[in-house]
Amino acid sequence: MDFYETDPEFMERFEQFAYNEVVNEPGQQLDDQTRYLAVLAALTGCQGLEEFEETLPKAMEAGVTPVMIKEMVYQAVDYLGIGRVRPFLRAANEIFAARDVKLPLESQATTTMEDRLQKGAAAQVEIFGEGMREAWKNGHVNRWLAANCFGDYYTRGGLDLKQREMITFCFLIAQGGCEPQLTAHAKGNMNLGNDKDFLVRVISQCLPYIGYPRSLNAVSCVNKAAEQ
Repeated sequence: MDFYETDPEFMERFEQFAYNEVVNEPGQQLDDQTRYLAVLAALTGCQGLEEFEETLPKAMEAGVTPVMIKEMVYQAVDYLGIGRVRPFLRAANEIFAARDVKLPLESQATTTMEDRLQKGAAAQVEIFGEGMREAWKNGHVNRWLAANCFGDYYTRGGLDLKQREMITFCFLIAQGGCEPQLTAHAKGNMNLGNDKDFLVRVISQCLPYIGYPRSLNAVSCVNKAAEQ
């Protein structure tokens, strides 16, 4: 369906806002690669599959590589669950195939099943501080968090830790209902150098895709993290 024919007034205002006003707002701009990576993560988080399919080719043209996109999708599983991520993995693969991107992509794994827990816990310490070094011992879910979420995914190549914490922030702001985790990851972002100003810019660029309520909640969590 061509929305430019069926809903021309809506499309005029939406595109003016999302693709011009927001993108070019003074003090709220991001480089294209960062903006598209954040938007793709937010669309995954809010389950905006059709918009994801529309945006992904534009992101690739702006310099977001297939490896970066795949790493974002893989990491989303820890924050959204495979039930919500599988359609996005399939969509990415279909778009890559249509653009002659050879799959599978080059391996980005840096851990083994033997050292994933140790390296995952080390990544947690780097992001959240020394208090996380023994956190994996506080029950099996915390052990899974260190070994699986951080050891299996955060340690991979393709994205650095600052980028990984940013996309996690986007997964959380987009799905809503995760304010305690969002505040914690806002603080983790700040620990890595993604400061308050940067996080507000990320929220601003994601706002057309996730709406005002979740964006305003995210700003509150960022403010709370900055106060802490």
